[in-house]
Amino acid sequence: MSQSEARFTVRSLIVTAIATIIVTIVVLEASGRIDHAENKDHVPVGEFEAVHIKPGEEFRMSPKSSELHAACEQGYLAIAADVDPEFRGILVDYKNRGVRCSRGPTPAHDRPVHEGQEPADNG
Repeated sequence: MSQSEARFTVRSLIVTAIATIIVTIVVLEASGRIDHAENKDHVPVGEFEAVHIKPGEEFRMSPKSSELHAACEQGYLAIAADVDPEFRGILVDYKNRGVRCSRGPTPAHDRPVHEGQEPADNG
């Protein structure tokens, strides 16, 4: 097919693709479909999954270790980043209830977790 027979030029196709992406983003933003979290303290930092393993059952897992570690923070399980120890969050279930570090009594709710505080060693 010769150039004179071509319906669309490459340039017009590229411009159309870029314009489509921009219009899509603007429409999603205007309709409120793009969520911008204003309170950065309550943004999920990761998604975790509990895997039930029966005794004697084999479980395959990635050989790479996570860049996260767990610590007990005032009786609740906290997940912290290896690269930034100040970046940590309390692990909560689907009803936003804290996951305890041990089976003991429920920790007191009148003691909030403070930034910069060393994790308690309950283990």
